[in-house]
Amino acid sequence: MKHSLSLAALLLCASLTAQAQPAADQVLSTRTAGQAEAPVPARDGTADRVLSTAPAQADSAQAVSRAFEQRFPGIRVDAVRVTPMNGIFEVQVGMDLLYTDAQVDYVLQGSMIDAHARRDLTAERLEILQQVAFDSLPLDRAIKQVKGDGTRQVAVFEDPNCGYCKQLHRTFEEVDDVTVYTFLFPILSPDSTTRSRDIWCAADPAKAWKAWMLNGEAPAQAECETPIQANLALGRKLNVQGTPALFFADGSRVNGAMPLESLKKKLDAQNEPGRGSAAAG
Repeated sequence: MKHSLSLAALLLCASLTAQAQPAADQVLSTRTAGQAEAPVPARDGTADRVLSTAPAQADSAQAVSRAFEQRFPGIRVDAVRVTPMNGIFEVQVGMDLLYTDAQVDYVLQGSMIDAHARRDLTAERLEILQQVAFDSLPLDRAIKQVKGDGTRQVAVFEDPNCGYCKQLHRTFEEVDDVTVYTFLFPILSPDSTTRSRDIWCAADPAKAWKAWMLNGEAPAQAECETPIQANLALGRKLNVQGTPALFFADGSRVNGAMPLESLKKKLDAQNEPGRGSAAAG
């Protein structure tokens, strides 16, 4: 995962610049690529200790946070949590998770696995951290496409020159009763911004977008005020690092073009009791 690799490099650079502990005192490893995301409820009854519930743990977490930032000047710690592993703390830096001891003598980057339950605890945490309340998305800045009764909803960040996005559009052609909100997110090639502008400024943006993504019919050149820069800023805030990036009504997200059956299953799950737009914020 590029972001994870860059964080490991950043920590090394920070430690060298600050002349902190020798390299032998720092264990840094990259985690394998994977999606995963606010406190996590234990899924199997295992104690998932939330720091705010115990003053002693909260004090320890604050101490770890201070020590981490002193060890790595320039790195901002967003949160620290106790883990099920004795003496090991979870350190959240942006959308990345690291692990360290109470003295921050060692730093680990990778997946924490519950060997008994066969659970990837890191992946579960990352999945929750990446959740976005669907109702918080500025849908007025997206192209709206409705199929059938449109009862199911999904928001997608897309680049007009993204091949996987075009593949996703062909998949959406096989899905009924869905409303798709497309945030134009031009990041892939020099003409992506111009293409996005022409589509947004077309008389019928939804029609122009579909014609381009499915049939390669380029829209006529057009000029108007667009939300493109605001969408780019939103994408950075949401840690969108590639396209397509799908956000569902239950707050979950999926990076990449989904196969048809997986997409249908995910959309169907939005209508299950207890699921919906009230995602964790």
